[in-house]
Amino acid sequence: MRSSNPVFSREGSFTRESGYAGFGTTQTPQAGSPYADNPYGNNPYGNNPYANSPYAQQPQGQAPLTDEQLAEMYAAPSAGPLATGRMTLDDVVARTAMTLLTLVAAGGLAWFALPDRAIGLAIGASLVAMVLGLVISFKRSVSPPLILLYAGLEGFALGAITKFFNTIWPGIAIQAVLGTAAVFAAMLIAYKTGRIRVTPRYTRIGIAIAMGFVLLLMINMVASMFGADMGLRSGPLGIVVGLIGIGLGAFFLSLDFAAIEEAIAHGAPQKESWRAAFGLTLSLVWIYVEMLRLIAILRGDD
Repeated sequence: MRSSNPVFSREGSFTRESGYAGFGTTQTPQAGSPYADNPYGNNPYGNNPYANSPYAQQPQGQAPLTDEQLAEMYAAPSAGPLATGRMTLDDVVARTAMTLLTLVAAGGLAWFALPDRAIGLAIGASLVAMVLGLVISFKRSVSPPLILLYAGLEGFALGAITKFFNTIWPGIAIQAVLGTAAVFAAMLIAYKTGRIRVTPRYTRIGIAIAMGFVLLLMINMVASMFGADMGLRSGPLGIVVGLIGIGLGAFFLSLDFAAIEEAIAHGAPQKESWRAAFGLTLSLVWIYVEMLRLIAILRGDD
């Protein structure tokens, strides 16, 4: 393999004239020398076997590199993540912005195009988005079109639901958006300052609470289908459940931050930034929905 190191291709680098051991020169021991009768004196390996190799010569038509060119070559910075196709924080920010803009655009479309109480369409879009989210989560390869499609469906569902809530409690939409942004900013600051550290024990406890929370909500949903009301979405108990839901959303954000930081540190492929954007979008949607419900409970009948 041809060396790309220009030092090894410079003429005279390993000759006696350069002051180094004479590779490429044949030395004959003088008579009377203790090495004159050395049986290895004519060993072919005593000569440089690469002296006549075409790979050791300067390519024809190409002038040797000057000292200034060599100095510039070695002083140049090494290739960064962008040049090597590795994931960076800028990639995550850009992909997350694209995903959230798709979600907001679809939400705006539902807000202006659908009637006030289009709950059926919202439920249908959210169910399709949930299935698509599961497919993306368990898919080994990252698919940006699927992630953007999920964002569009989820945004459409949230736009319809938010419009329905806003007809009952005017101004609740902007309140939920501001609340979600506040939770995101607080978690980002807490994580960056080391107030929150994602350890294995922290992760296990949080996941266990999340699984219990989801199971409880599923039981409540099944009970409500049969006319039973467990009170998990109303009154003081509803407030507690809402706060726990928002807390779990913040916990998911901390896991997202840790996963992004680890992926960048380990040189994950640039395409993985889409997976990071998907995870952040999921967490923000969770927080927004829980915030919407909590504000509705707190505002009551006003």
